[in-house]
Amino acid sequence: MLSDIDEKNDQLDVAARLLGLLGQTATEPRPDPQLAALTLAVAADLPVLLWGEPGIGKTAALTQLAETLDLPLTSVVASVHEPSDFSGLPVLGDDPARQGVPMAPPDWAVRLVRAGRGLLFLDELSTAPPAVQAALLRLVLERRIGALRLPPGVRIVAAANPRASAADGWELSAPLANRFVHLQWVHDHEVVVRGLGGTWPRATLPRLDPERLPSAVAHARRAVCELLAARPALVHRLPSDETRRGGAWPSPRTWEMTLRLIAFATAADCDRDVLSLLVRGTVGDGPGLELLASLDRMDLPDPETVLADPAGAVLPERGDLRQVVLDGVVAAVRNRPDRARWDAAWAVLARALETGAPDVVVVPATTLATLRQEGWDVPGTVERLAGVVTLSRRADRSAARAAERGAGVRVGR
Repeated sequence: MLSDIDEKNDQLDVAARLLGLLGQTATEPRPDPQLAALTLAVAADLPVLLWGEPGIGKTAALTQLAETLDLPLTSVVASVHEPSDFSGLPVLGDDPARQGVPMAPPDWAVRLVRAGRGLLFLDELSTAPPAVQAALLRLVLERRIGALRLPPGVRIVAAANPRASAADGWELSAPLANRFVHLQWVHDHEVVVRGLGGTWPRATLPRLDPERLPSAVAHARRAVCELLAARPALVHRLPSDETRRGGAWPSPRTWEMTLRLIAFATAADCDRDVLSLLVRGTVGDGPGLELLASLDRMDLPDPETVLADPAGAVLPERGDLRQVVLDGVVAAVRNRPDRARWDAAWAVLARALETGAPDVVVVPATTLATLRQEGWDVPGTVERLAGVVTLSRRADRSAARAAERGAGVRVGR
């Protein structure tokens, strides 16, 4: 018979096997914008800060990322360390007056340097007191800890809970916040359900096209510089609110980070949703949305190119961008009017009517009609467009009458 001790050990072995089975999971390629944004920022060697409620899966995502990229994971809980753990501990030598006092790094930093690569995970950043946050500045920006410098193969990712849900939380200091790409980490219930079933999304580094690298850099520089030339107030805008200072806001440093992210996203042909998360997480929502709109306009076809080949023109799918292109075509005819260009513009509007929503054609068609000069015959395509314009005007008049009736009812009450 087994003794009580042997029986308990046997049960512990069974429990260990069960735990092992529970820990066996697989990964699969699955579209996940926030995971794609994280991996692209990691590839671009920019510090990333994941914001999310406790238990949302930030640590699990970092663990899975490290495993997929085959990077040793070093986790450091910032709130349980002293400032000297990041700035280095002074070590007295034989002759401090001549040799100085070197700052000894902690053991985890030494291990990272020896490995030459790895993922440094700074957890619970929002519970780190101001003195520790100040000590982290040099680590995050210059990658220095004491006398050591982290090698290029080491990437830095941090995680934080909003102050309201953090244990003894602090607002992130503006200098430290301005060194990170801020990503809001939220859960997708389908991802969670499938993951609990044993299959999680796979984190993969973006595939950079070597042929696109020079054009990607030129594209990124043009996008950022054109926006800041037109909007100089966006170069540096420190938020007045303490909470917003702890997030993403524009500065020369974050614009440089944004330029790098755009170049990487362009070279990897990333989805626009991924780029949106990264840009807004670096310079903030307002400036980020302005930059994204500027990028959209940069990708639009030149009106003269469209007029030169109306039949082969590729018009944007999005209605707002299509409207911009059509307005640009009409403006080009207004600036240099002649019969052939006027006819070509009508052909472009007819193509837009065939391939998209008719409402975006109404205003350009009405404006183009006013540019007709004496002796210019009306092209046959106008007949197809005339019905759209007439129907739109009738709808506008009906809406106006309905609004007037509604106003009369309210006044009568």
